[in-house]
Amino acid sequence: MKLIRSAVLYTALALGANAALADTAALEELREGDMKKLMFHAEPAEVSGAIFTEADGTERSLADWQGKHVLLNFWATWCAPCRKEMPALDALQQEFGGEDFEVVTLATGRNSLAGIQRFFEEENIEALPILLDPKQNVAREMAVLGLPITVLLDPEGREIARMRGDADWASESAKAIIAAVLAGEES
Repeated sequence: MKLIRSAVLYTALALGANAALADTAALEELREGDMKKLMFHAEPAEVSGAIFTEADGTERSLADWQGKHVLLNFWATWCAPCRKEMPALDALQQEFGGEDFEVVTLATGRNSLAGIQRFFEEENIEALPILLDPKQNVAREMAVLGLPITVLLDPEGREIARMRGDADWASESAKAIIAAVLAGEES
């Protein structure tokens, strides 16, 4: 009996693993242009539990977004590629943001609040939050080496994909990937 139970459990786990691999393979096929830099992980990874703040000083952590997919972007005002991709991240949030998905932009390191606000105003960034990680606690715990770094989190708050460098997050490929991730969660 134990052998049969073990065989059934193994088969179920194997089928689940194959389904997860198939889903990742399908997502990887959607990658075109800049999105080819988006690397999906074989297994979800834990993320930082460190505290960061909103512009008004309210403390937050990544756990605050559990229950939805999150595209977490580490950026800085002094980073030219970061500044270049911010309007596309804003467009992605405007199109997909809601109860199932959110773009979360986290300014890491030395970034003045006034500088961020001025940049958001100049670029008409309307849908993205101003969040601050001045001591780079979150960035350090998540092995962010260089900017920008963007990570995709699942609803359990685990990292499932990562991209190094800037990208056109308003591209058809980016939208197709986000739509597929969200559709996969519904099935």
